[in-house]
Amino acid sequence: MKQPILEMRSITKEFPGVKALADVNLTVNRGDIHAICGENGAGKSTLMKVLSGVYPHGTYDGEIVFEGETMAFKDIRQSEHAGIVIIHQELALIPELSVAENIFLGNETASRGVINWDEANHRAIELLARVGLRENPLTPVKHLGIGKQQLVEIAKALSKDVKLLILDEPTAALNDDDSQHLLDLLKGLQGKGITSIMISHKLNELAKVADEITIIRDGETIETLDVSSGDVDEDRIIRGMVGRDLEHRFPDHNPQIGEVMFEVADWTVMHPQDHSRVVIKDANLTVRAGEIVGIAGLMGAGRTELARSVFGRSYGSRHEGRLTLKGKELQLRSVHAAIEAGIAYVSEDRKGLGLNLLDDIKTSVSAAALDKLRRGLTIDERQEVVVAEGYRQSFNIKAPSVTSGVGKLSGGNQQKVVLSKWMYTDPQLLILDEPTRGIDVGAKYEIYGIIQELARSGRGVLVISSELPELLGLCDRIYTLAEGVITHEFDAHEATQESLMRYMTVDAR
Repeated sequence: MKQPILEMRSITKEFPGVKALADVNLTVNRGDIHAICGENGAGKSTLMKVLSGVYPHGTYDGEIVFEGETMAFKDIRQSEHAGIVIIHQELALIPELSVAENIFLGNETASRGVINWDEANHRAIELLARVGLRENPLTPVKHLGIGKQQLVEIAKALSKDVKLLILDEPTAALNDDDSQHLLDLLKGLQGKGITSIMISHKLNELAKVADEITIIRDGETIETLDVSSGDVDEDRIIRGMVGRDLEHRFPDHNPQIGEVMFEVADWTVMHPQDHSRVVIKDANLTVRAGEIVGIAGLMGAGRTELARSVFGRSYGSRHEGRLTLKGKELQLRSVHAAIEAGIAYVSEDRKGLGLNLLDDIKTSVSAAALDKLRRGLTIDERQEVVVAEGYRQSFNIKAPSVTSGVGKLSGGNQQKVVLSKWMYTDPQLLILDEPTRGIDVGAKYEIYGIIQELARSGRGVLVISSELPELLGLCDRIYTLAEGVITHEFDAHEATQESLMRYMTVDAR
């Protein structure tokens, strides 16, 4: 019979004006992979911050029992000393430091204040081997891809004799291969006695690797599902998350498609550093008024590079070809020129490129179109509040007011703020790069509805997504991209995941 390694009893956590957790209970059995899921803002990450000492004892009500002892962690160092290590969604690595320096940062192999780098590098090689990463420990972390950085974080956790490993959205930014490698690694660690807690919005992954799944909704524990029972699937999990059956993942959509609004013709883009390297080659695509067009491609195919090069040449060193909007050829040499022409681009990295996390909602919404609020040499702050409040209500942004900081919002609500910002520029073409990355199914449904409403208003929408079911369910037409080359064009009702993948993996060069 399984024995619990962790019990969290009646955990309640309040922030000013908000009860984030209300009497939450969680039991994790030793040696299990235990998943926690729920909509954005449900309280998942808050609960893990309570467990790991980010929110210290005394700032919450309830009890934490770990390995049979009641714990009162004052900070992360105390929880790590007990064997609990958390890896946050935003990785805590320092790009300029080496792999080994990052692994042992704060946990240095030192004697009398002097670090033994030979020992540190040797131990780093052993730890990297445990996570399946063959990398020189002297390599700066900034030279590693996000998948390898995630493995370095796990190696760092293993260096601290981890007993309970917490991973918050570990595969959100990973491609399919890296995600599968990480899931296999978790199963391997499980075989060596390490217990894991995994927070994820990728429900298919949870059903694949988890032993039990606890669902949290609106700061309360709803239920814990035993995956081995055999009746746990995505629909069952969704029903617990949103409190109802979600019969359709996408809102009903009856497109009203007009004439060609935007055209990319013979578009070629060179690499920003290596000017002889072609990143996008002879791309041709169109977007009609009222149409949602998708771009499908593997990681590294050039999807984001294509979008950014179109958006005011914000990517690439040399651009050839033509861009046309509403019959007028565009000469876009800056992001400002693209905005002025009626093009908006929602980045895949909403926290790094889409928002300033220190700003509030109203400042974020007005950021790309301040000229609309200019009154002489000043900004009409009253009108700024009115505009932001309009978007808060129409996009259902869950925040007490428009003066709330965007850094404290859930991922889904942050994405709605980004969409609000770009909608305020009144674009004719809206380019959405991974618009639902790291967002739960309920928030996805709302964002799909917003995208469809934009199309119904006569705008053109170009969607880049790594999730093929999303493109098939949302788009009217889909282009496939491989090695910087557009390889095929599908009407969405004729496409399948298999046919898209076939043209995403052809030898395009």
